[in-house]
Amino acid sequence: MMKRKPLKLHRRTFLRGLGVTCSLPWLECMRDTASAASLTRANAEPPKRMCFLYVPNGVCLPPAENPYHDTWNWFPKGEGENYQLTQSLEPLEPFRDDLSILGGLSHPRSREVLGHIAGDTWLTGGDVRGGAYRNNVSVDQIAARSLGQHTRYPSLSFSTDGGVGYKSRVSTLSFDSTGSPIPTEHRQREIFERYFSPNGDATTDERRRSIRRGKKVVDLVLEDSKGLQRRLGKRDQSKLDEYLTSLNRVEKQLQRNEQWLDIPMKAFDANHLRLDVDATVDPEAYIRATMDLMVLAFQTDLTRVLSYMIAREDGMGFGDNFPKLALGLKGHHGITHDKSSDHWADWGRYDQWLARQFAYFLKQMKNVTDEHGPILDNTLVLYGSACSSTHNARNYPLVLAGGSSLGAQHGSYTVFDEKHTPMSNLFVSMLNAVGVETERFSDSTGKLPAVLT
Repeated sequence: MMKRKPLKLHRRTFLRGLGVTCSLPWLECMRDTASAASLTRANAEPPKRMCFLYVPNGVCLPPAENPYHDTWNWFPKGEGENYQLTQSLEPLEPFRDDLSILGGLSHPRSREVLGHIAGDTWLTGGDVRGGAYRNNVSVDQIAARSLGQHTRYPSLSFSTDGGVGYKSRVSTLSFDSTGSPIPTEHRQREIFERYFSPNGDATTDERRRSIRRGKKVVDLVLEDSKGLQRRLGKRDQSKLDEYLTSLNRVEKQLQRNEQWLDIPMKAFDANHLRLDVDATVDPEAYIRATMDLMVLAFQTDLTRVLSYMIAREDGMGFGDNFPKLALGLKGHHGITHDKSSDHWADWGRYDQWLARQFAYFLKQMKNVTDEHGPILDNTLVLYGSACSSTHNARNYPLVLAGGSSLGAQHGSYTVFDEKHTPMSNLFVSMLNAVGVETERFSDSTGKLPAVLT
């Protein structure tokens, strides 16, 4: 009896039928057929990634003597590997071996400010006390400087509201090297068309001409701004500087687009994507639609750094209505200030709903694979808030997930000493785990003494 030869497929094999073409996921039989082009895109080594997901307004923390404490307190009961989740984080139980719950961490310079303001510093550790507002670069952008050399986009920043918001109530987690906020995107169809199908079916020459037109527009604006800036007052000059900083990002990305013009994008299947979800009708589908795009961005190696602000602080933006639409409750900010006897249960139920969305993201990250295995294994994912309770910017609720191939040791709940371990120590460890050698970030005092080795 003749032995059947092992099947070998090219990694760009497609399935065709009924007028639909879609790519296969990566299969073992494709291992030996990876193209030389993929190797030039730094795929010879497993990609190392970072991802951040933020929820506002703190979490449910009933006092120890309150009857709701054992059921709805966000932080687990007990510490170490034998911790017990309450109902608030129950959806994360299946991922116990893939995550660590962190307590006691916060940013020292934000501990005395109103909790909502601390959201501006979640990824920066900056100083926003008083009127000076001295924010600094966010950790995702530090990672993007290094990891971005391998991808089409250094980083992508998403939110439920888009834009930047305003100081003390931003709608972004990402800040550039000057401490200025980086605008976020929130419309799934626009995100898909901009990043996953640029210029549709345009030819290479057409795309090249489009890039040149874009660069010419940038050059003209920069030239005109020089004369204008000399005639402006100080405040207007500052505003113009912010605008020109954003324009500089556009110019740099146009240059990157030109460099990547002749490199084909990894094939992918977009049939599962939901690109026209109405957040005011189905907030769960809306959040998950963005998460699906995030997973796809990692799967195709479009970027290796992502941030997603699921809603804004202080009841701003339509994310505040998610509890009403999903659970029939009050607005999120309203729940956190409610004084009725059963408001803890309402708050806890919403924390649980948010944890369910995070669990969905982890499941997708674990199930989707590339040639190196589940993409979660090479991705560090941080989920959390800049408040414990609504106005208390201490003891941030944090979950670090993924990164089993990056040295992460999961499966425990660890409470750190606030006096000796600022949250920026976590960022130092995360940066080093993804290959960005770092001794110091913001107000760090060293590396995190656990979880990341």
